[in-house]
Amino acid sequence: MPTPSIPDELREDVETLWNFHRIDDPLRPVDVAIGLGSHDPSVAVYAAQLYAKDLFPLVAFTGANAPTTVERFPRGEAVHYREIAMHAGVPDSAILVEPKATNTAENFEFTRDLLHERGTQVASALILSRPYQQRRAYATAKKLWPEVEFLCSAIQQPLADYVESIGDPKRVIDMLVGDTQRLNVYADAGYAIAQQIPADVEAAYDRLVTAGYDSRLIPTS
Repeated sequence: MPTPSIPDELREDVETLWNFHRIDDPLRPVDVAIGLGSHDPSVAVYAAQLYAKDLFPLVAFTGANAPTTVERFPRGEAVHYREIAMHAGVPDSAILVEPKATNTAENFEFTRDLLHERGTQVASALILSRPYQQRRAYATAKKLWPEVEFLCSAIQQPLADYVESIGDPKRVIDMLVGDTQRLNVYADAGYAIAQQIPADVEAAYDRLVTAGYDSRLIPTS
Protein backbone atom coordinates (compact mmCIF):
# COMPACT_ATOMS: atom_id res chain seq x y z
CA MET A 1 0.00 0.00 0.00
CA PRO A 2 1.55 3.35 -1.01
CA THR A 3 2.58 5.78 1.72
CA PRO A 4 0.22 8.78 1.90
CA SER A 5 1.99 11.90 0.69
CA ILE A 6 1.47 15.47 -0.50
CA PRO A 7 0.84 15.65 -4.29
CA ASP A 8 4.01 16.82 -6.03
CA GLU A 9 2.32 19.77 -7.71
CA LEU A 10 1.19 21.12 -4.32
CA ARG A 11 4.30 20.40 -2.28
CA GLU A 12 5.92 23.84 -2.53
CA ASP A 13 2.75 25.67 -1.51
CA VAL A 14 2.05 23.27 1.36
CA GLU A 15 5.64 23.61 2.59
CA THR A 16 5.27 27.39 2.49
CA LEU A 17 2.25 27.29 4.80
CA TRP A 18 3.84 24.62 7.01
CA ASN A 19 7.00 26.66 7.54
CA PHE A 20 5.04 29.84 8.22
CA HIS A 21 2.83 28.32 10.89
CA ARG A 22 5.69 26.65 12.74
CA ILE A 23 7.29 28.93 15.33
CA ASP A 24 9.47 26.37 17.15
CA ASP A 25 10.95 28.72 19.73
CA PRO A 26 14.25 27.77 21.35
CA LEU A 27 13.30 25.78 24.43
CA ARG A 28 14.06 26.87 27.97
CA PRO A 29 12.45 26.20 31.36
CA VAL A 30 8.97 27.66 31.87
CA ASP A 31 6.38 27.64 34.64
CA VAL A 32 3.93 25.37 32.83
CA ALA A 33 3.32 23.62 29.52
CA ILE A 34 -0.11 23.79 27.91
CA GLY A 35 -0.96 20.88 25.61
CA LEU A 36 -3.76 21.75 23.20
CA GLY A 37 -6.13 18.90 22.48
CA SER A 38 -6.77 17.70 18.94
CA HIS A 39 -6.83 14.49 16.91
CA ASP A 40 -3.04 14.32 17.16
CA PRO A 41 -1.59 12.24 20.03
CA SER A 42 1.95 13.48 19.31
CA VAL A 43 1.18 16.53 21.47
CA ALA A 44 1.08 14.35 24.58
CA VAL A 45 4.08 12.27 23.51
CA TYR A 46 6.14 15.40 22.90
CA ALA A 47 5.04 16.86 26.23
CA ALA A 48 6.40 13.76 27.96
CA GLN A 49 9.72 14.07 26.13
CA LEU A 50 10.13 17.69 27.23
CA TYR A 51 9.01 16.98 30.80
CA ALA A 52 11.80 14.43 31.02
CA LYS A 53 14.23 17.25 30.16
CA ASP A 54 13.03 19.28 33.19
CA LEU A 55 11.67 22.08 31.04
CA PHE A 56 8.52 22.48 33.17
CA PRO A 57 7.17 21.06 36.43
CA LEU A 58 3.56 20.89 35.29
CA VAL A 59 1.67 20.23 32.07
CA ALA A 60 -1.98 21.15 31.56
CA PHE A 61 -3.80 19.24 28.84
CA THR A 62 -6.89 21.00 27.56
CA GLY A 63 -9.69 19.88 25.28
CA ALA A 64 -13.10 18.24 25.18
CA ASN A 65 -14.04 16.84 21.78
CA ALA A 66 -14.60 17.96 18.23
CA PRO A 67 -16.42 15.92 15.58
CA THR A 68 -13.00 14.87 14.27
CA THR A 69 -11.78 13.57 17.65
CA VAL A 70 -14.73 11.93 19.33
CA GLU A 71 -14.07 8.54 17.74
CA ARG A 72 -10.34 8.52 18.53
CA PHE A 73 -10.66 10.07 22.00
CA PRO A 74 -14.19 9.21 23.17
CA ARG A 75 -13.58 10.35 26.78
CA GLY A 76 -12.19 13.70 25.67
CA GLU A 77 -8.91 14.88 24.20
CA ALA A 78 -7.33 16.08 27.46
CA VAL A 79 -8.31 12.91 29.32
CA HIS A 80 -6.64 10.72 26.69
CA TYR A 81 -3.60 13.01 26.47
CA ARG A 82 -3.11 12.57 30.22
CA GLU A 83 -3.08 8.79 29.81
CA ILE A 84 -0.67 8.96 26.87
CA ALA A 85 1.69 11.21 28.83
CA MET A 86 1.54 9.02 31.92
CA HIS A 87 2.32 5.97 29.80
CA ALA A 88 5.35 7.89 28.49
CA GLY A 89 6.60 8.59 32.01
CA VAL A 90 4.97 11.79 33.27
CA PRO A 91 3.69 11.34 36.84
CA ASP A 92 0.02 11.99 37.47
CA SER A 93 0.98 14.66 40.02
CA ALA A 94 2.56 16.74 37.23
CA ILE A 95 -0.56 16.73 35.01
CA LEU A 96 -3.65 18.91 35.05
CA VAL A 97 -6.68 18.11 32.90
CA GLU A 98 -9.00 20.80 31.55
CA PRO A 99 -11.77 18.75 29.89
CA LYS A 100 -14.29 21.34 28.70
CA ALA A 101 -12.66 23.53 26.03
CA THR A 102 -14.05 23.15 22.52
CA ASN A 103 -11.92 25.76 20.73
CA THR A 104 -8.53 27.41 21.02
CA ALA A 105 -9.80 30.47 22.89
CA GLU A 106 -11.44 28.24 25.48
CA ASN A 107 -8.25 26.19 25.74
CA PHE A 108 -6.45 29.24 27.11
CA GLU A 109 -9.33 30.80 29.02
CA PHE A 110 -10.22 27.61 30.88
CA THR A 111 -6.59 26.62 31.51
CA ARG A 112 -5.83 30.10 32.84
CA ASP A 113 -8.78 29.83 35.22
CA LEU A 114 -7.80 26.32 36.33
CA LEU A 115 -4.25 27.39 37.13
CA HIS A 116 -5.51 30.46 38.96
CA GLU A 117 -7.89 28.36 41.06
CA ARG A 118 -5.07 26.10 42.22
CA GLY A 119 -2.84 29.07 42.99
CA THR A 120 -0.24 28.40 40.30
CA GLN A 121 1.64 31.55 39.35
CA VAL A 122 2.35 31.69 35.61
CA ALA A 123 4.82 34.15 34.15
CA SER A 124 5.95 31.90 31.30
CA ALA A 125 4.32 29.01 29.46
CA LEU A 126 5.13 26.64 26.62
CA ILE A 127 2.32 26.01 24.14
CA LEU A 128 2.43 22.48 22.75
CA SER A 129 0.21 21.85 19.74
CA ARG A 130 0.00 20.34 16.31
CA PRO A 131 2.97 21.65 14.30
CA TYR A 132 0.84 23.88 12.07
CA GLN A 133 -1.28 25.24 14.95
CA GLN A 134 1.56 27.12 16.61
CA ARG A 135 1.09 30.58 15.11
CA ARG A 136 -2.68 30.69 15.60
CA ALA A 137 -2.34 29.32 19.13
CA TYR A 138 0.25 31.97 19.98
CA ALA A 139 -1.87 34.79 18.56
CA THR A 140 -4.87 33.60 20.57
CA ALA A 141 -2.92 33.13 23.81
CA LYS A 142 -1.36 36.60 23.67
CA LYS A 143 -4.78 38.19 23.16
CA LEU A 144 -6.38 36.40 26.09
CA TRP A 145 -3.45 36.16 28.50
CA PRO A 146 -1.14 39.02 27.51
CA GLU A 147 0.86 39.15 30.74
CA VAL A 148 2.35 35.69 30.15
CA GLU A 149 5.46 35.11 28.05
CA PHE A 150 4.54 32.32 25.66
CA LEU A 151 6.86 29.99 23.78
CA CYS A 152 5.59 27.59 21.12
CA SER A 153 6.78 24.16 20.06
CA ALA A 154 5.58 20.93 18.51
CA ILE A 155 6.96 17.51 17.71
CA GLN A 156 10.03 17.90 15.53
CA GLN A 157 9.02 16.19 12.29
CA PRO A 158 9.42 17.31 8.70
CA LEU A 159 6.20 17.73 6.74
CA ALA A 160 6.47 14.41 4.89
CA ASP A 161 6.94 12.44 8.12
CA TYR A 162 4.12 14.28 9.82
CA VAL A 163 1.72 13.60 6.95
CA GLU A 164 2.68 9.92 7.03
CA SER A 165 2.04 9.78 10.80
CA ILE A 166 -1.42 11.31 10.37
CA GLY A 167 -2.15 9.17 7.31
CA ASP A 168 -4.32 11.74 5.55
CA PRO A 169 -2.57 14.35 3.35
CA LYS A 170 -5.80 16.15 2.47
CA ARG A 171 -6.67 16.60 6.12
CA VAL A 172 -3.28 18.16 6.83
CA ILE A 173 -3.52 20.52 3.84
CA ASP A 174 -7.09 21.50 4.71
CA MET A 175 -6.04 22.28 8.27
CA LEU A 176 -3.08 24.37 7.10
CA VAL A 177 -5.36 26.35 4.80
CA GLY A 178 -7.98 26.78 7.53
CA ASP A 179 -5.46 28.01 10.08
CA THR A 180 -4.08 30.52 7.59
CA GLN A 181 -7.54 32.00 7.04
CA ARG A 182 -8.23 32.10 10.78
CA LEU A 183 -5.21 34.29 11.48
CA ASN A 184 -6.89 37.22 9.73
CA VAL A 185 -10.50 36.38 10.59
CA TYR A 186 -9.86 35.96 14.31
CA ALA A 187 -7.63 39.03 14.55
CA ASP A 188 -10.30 41.13 12.82
CA ALA A 189 -12.91 39.78 15.25
CA GLY A 190 -10.74 40.59 18.27
CA TYR A 191 -10.07 36.97 19.23
CA ALA A 192 -6.32 37.05 18.52
CA ILE A 193 -3.47 39.48 18.03
CA ALA A 194 -2.67 40.35 14.42
CA GLN A 195 -0.03 38.40 12.53
CA GLN A 196 1.80 39.69 9.46
CA ILE A 197 1.20 37.25 6.61
CA PRO A 198 3.91 37.41 3.92
CA ALA A 199 2.93 37.69 0.26
CA ASP A 200 4.26 34.22 -0.61
CA VAL A 201 2.09 32.71 2.13
CA GLU A 202 -0.99 34.56 0.85
CA ALA A 203 -0.29 33.34 -2.69
CA ALA A 204 0.21 29.74 -1.59
CA TYR A 205 -3.00 29.90 0.43
CA ASP A 206 -4.96 31.24 -2.56
CA ARG A 207 -3.66 28.49 -4.85
CA LEU A 208 -4.54 25.73 -2.37
CA VAL A 209 -8.04 27.11 -1.90
CA THR A 210 -8.47 27.19 -5.68
CA ALA A 211 -7.24 23.59 -5.80
CA GLY A 212 -10.12 22.58 -3.52
CA TYR A 213 -8.50 22.42 -0.09
CA ASP A 214 -11.26 24.40 1.56
CA SER A 215 -13.11 22.09 3.94
CA ARG A 216 -11.73 23.89 7.01
CA LEU A 217 -12.54 27.40 5.84
CA ILE A 218 -15.06 29.29 7.95
CA PRO A 219 -17.81 31.44 6.37
CA THR A 220 -17.07 35.13 6.20
CA SER A 221 -19.36 37.98 5.20
